[in-house]
Amino acid sequence: MGAPADDLDLIGRRTAQRTSVVRALIDHGGFVGARALHDELRTQGAPVGLNTVYRTLAALVDAGRADVVRDRGGERLFRHRPFPEHQHYLLCRACGLSAPVDSAAVETWAEHVARTSGFAEVEHTVELTGLCPQCRTT
Repeated sequence: MGAPADDLDLIGRRTAQRTSVVRALIDHGGFVGARALHDELRTQGAPVGLNTVYRTLAALVDAGRADVVRDRGGERLFRHRPFPEHQHYLLCRACGLSAPVDSAAVETWAEHVARTSGFAEVEHTVELTGLCPQCRTT
């Protein structure tokens, strides 16, 4: 099964390599780093270069089809976003578990700051990390 056509249409030229990257990101299900995703693709025998993985993930973020957070070491982790709505996550620092959170207050605040400052095309990043219930007890 290929990647969703609308994702590929949003990020430029449709190639087998980009299709493999998008499909692998979707199949992964959670947040994953570019190198780890590249390793998964290589394990599956997909002939995709690491630069293609990075470029495809960046294009998905720019198109609003992937969310990105940073882990404790600063590595960017990506997760497929099936819908264009912006989403925030709570990320476990120990195991990487991610859970979407209600971020209406953050979105309202960001819109207010943009409106009152006179800035346009304001973007924001909110990263919430902690220890999930399972990691907290171990």
